[in-house]
Amino acid sequence: MSGGITFVDTLAPRAYSGSRGQLSGLGGTEATVVRIAQSLAPRFRITVRQSARQGPDALSGGVRYGRFDIGRPLPEAPRLIVVVNSWKIAPKMARMHPDARVIVWQHVFPGRHNRALAPALRASGVEVICVSAAHAEWLRQFLGTGAPSIGHIHNPIDDDLVPDDTPRDRDLMLFASSPHKGLGQVFRRFETLKQRVPSMRLVVADPGYLAWPTGPAPAGVIPLGRLEKPKLIRWMRRSLCLFCPQDQFAETFGLVIAEANAVGCPALLQRGLGANDEVASDPGQCIDSGDPDAVAARIADWRSAVGRRPLATARTEFRLSHVADQWAALLNTALADRPRLHAMHD
Repeated sequence: MSGGITFVDTLAPRAYSGSRGQLSGLGGTEATVVRIAQSLAPRFRITVRQSARQGPDALSGGVRYGRFDIGRPLPEAPRLIVVVNSWKIAPKMARMHPDARVIVWQHVFPGRHNRALAPALRASGVEVICVSAAHAEWLRQFLGTGAPSIGHIHNPIDDDLVPDDTPRDRDLMLFASSPHKGLGQVFRRFETLKQRVPSMRLVVADPGYLAWPTGPAPAGVIPLGRLEKPKLIRWMRRSLCLFCPQDQFAETFGLVIAEANAVGCPALLQRGLGANDEVASDPGQCIDSGDPDAVAARIADWRSAVGRRPLATARTEFRLSHVADQWAALLNTALADRPRLHAMHD
């Protein structure tokens, strides 16, 4: 074991670790931090520091979870510092640790105020890693000529996530995201589809981290509430498809799409929205979701193919082993080859 990576999370609403139940009620960002940290632990010294942690350090999956104090240098003196989403913290980390490589791991689309912060990242030699190529290209366009170095590493799916012999229900569809991700629009488009195919049902799994008004659920909608990952995967195996015909919320990656595809479940998505076209395992999953004829035709195609073949496949580049290797490679880039210009003052 050599080197060291410290992940700095100042934005999580509460402390977490990889222990059972610690991620309940939190979003995909925290879960991805844990998965990447634990996958790297056999090769590197991994620490996750959190502003929300008030108690003692915790150990889980070979990873140390500790407190973060912005006023003090990190005690472990890592070679790589990965700051989760916070553009204000990263330049400070660069000044405190001039021998470390500092990256902002961007999981969301940043707000307008981030444009004013971009020059500080560039001056401090801080890089940005996005979670998809579409996300990275959007950020380059958003920041323009003042952008720091921007790249991407996809979010991971498990290596062993594959189809099995679970019977797929041709009348069952799944929505498995927070309701703010277009669920109200999904309800309306489900109603339209159900007029053509009355037997269709839509189960809704809500991770529970954000309440959001969606209007009344139409007939045929079955709420599941919050599900642990194994139960959610079982619903993906049973369902005809992920039903996400909405154009209101763009995903920077869309982990639920990648996981569903990995177990043979396709996703009905809006073409050209966020990273949908990049993450879906085939172009047929991305359509004009506002066209009722197009939605009905794609559902009919998948219903007719049930039992004959998996309706989708996994993307190899999303596998955890491949993604972890990409993160590990960041430590293999000589710091001398990446000169840093350190800001001398705030």
